[in-house]
Amino acid sequence: MVLQETPDDAQVVERVAALDIGKAEVVCCVRVPSPTGSQRRAQEVRTFSTMTRSLMAMSDWLAGFGVTRVVMEATSDYWKPPFYLLEAAGFDTWLVNARDVKHLPGRPKTDKLDAVWLCKVAERGMLRASFVPPAPIRQLRDLTRYRVDLVGERGREKNRVEKLLEDAGIKLSVVASDIFGVSGRAMMDALIAGERDPQALAQLARTRMRSKLHDLQEAFVGRFTAHHAFLLARMLAHVDMINADILAVEDHIGEAIGPFATAVAALDEIPGINVTTARAIIAEIGTDMARFPTAGHLASWAKFAPGVKESAGKAKGNASTGHGNRYLARALGEAAVGAARTNTFLGERYRRIARRRGKKKAIVAVGRSILVIIWQLLSTPNTTFTDLGPGHYDNRGGTQRTVRNHIRGLQALGYQVTLQTAA
Repeated sequence: MVLQETPDDAQVVERVAALDIGKAEVVCCVRVPSPTGSQRRAQEVRTFSTMTRSLMAMSDWLAGFGVTRVVMEATSDYWKPPFYLLEAAGFDTWLVNARDVKHLPGRPKTDKLDAVWLCKVAERGMLRASFVPPAPIRQLRDLTRYRVDLVGERGREKNRVEKLLEDAGIKLSVVASDIFGVSGRAMMDALIAGERDPQALAQLARTRMRSKLHDLQEAFVGRFTAHHAFLLARMLAHVDMINADILAVEDHIGEAIGPFATAVAALDEIPGINVTTARAIIAEIGTDMARFPTAGHLASWAKFAPGVKESAGKAKGNASTGHGNRYLARALGEAAVGAARTNTFLGERYRRIARRRGKKKAIVAVGRSILVIIWQLLSTPNTTFTDLGPGHYDNRGGTQRTVRNHIRGLQALGYQVTLQTAA
């Protein structure tokens, strides 16, 4: 038997600190070599306020010990002020996943003990740093995420409008596919102004909507009252305000994305990705792929790779991908759905997987393929995207694979297939 030597990573950080962060207080534990020269470690624990002046005093205190690495758990948004301040002070700041530092059964739990335990685990190199992008990407991320939230709030407000019309017996959404179009908005404004005549309201239709005048007249026969008019006016005003906010945020995104315009243009070439989606993806993963050694690392971090669930040599069912960055998952999902409608390699990949595994798994698979393409484009800036084409699978598979696929398809339809070579 040949024994394989492995590196011993015990106590790899000589001077380390760990923070247990709350809303009002930060408990800081420092562990450094013993001043007596023995093999034992010296530690000190102090509690600081989360106010900026107190955090600056904590930074000076850590610098006095010569601390090189500061570790903290991702606790809500409370980690951000200490992290940003210590990062600016030159410390090697690590944000770690709380699940990697699980509370051991039977061990007492206090803020002080948690800070000490986190420090002991960190000094032995048993933790992994989470991905925290640089400041320009963080600012861009704030803008793109806020835009997503605004779009979601606008959708919820529009749903309230439709429910209000249903309550009044106005069936506009049955006739019009978009009640917030030019025609629908003019009709709702007229309702607010006091117009109740179904024929007069229907005459406000524009372009293609005028072919549905009879249905529109029927749709406006209801019991729309002054109460509904008041609520509808407030809801439409809210929608207009959100639209204005979205435009303002998009203007700021356009300014913040300037240094990354080349990356946006490269990602825009991928089927299913437009400029808005490309900006959202860059805001979540950045442009420096050195953080992800391979495309597989990026897919695993984004939770677009299947997990491993195996015991005793047997796979235990389908291992789920897990829950990753929901903003990135949203952008990739939208890109995958868009690519599925195209006559490209990604579109054909979606259709092939959807036939066998279902649409949801096909979206995840195509989303992973898009991530791999993104990693390649960002890791090698001079690389350009080239579509393999919808016939890639057939061309790669060769004649025999194509024949087998056709036979299986005919057999699935109930036919018995006999092959005969043509003269």
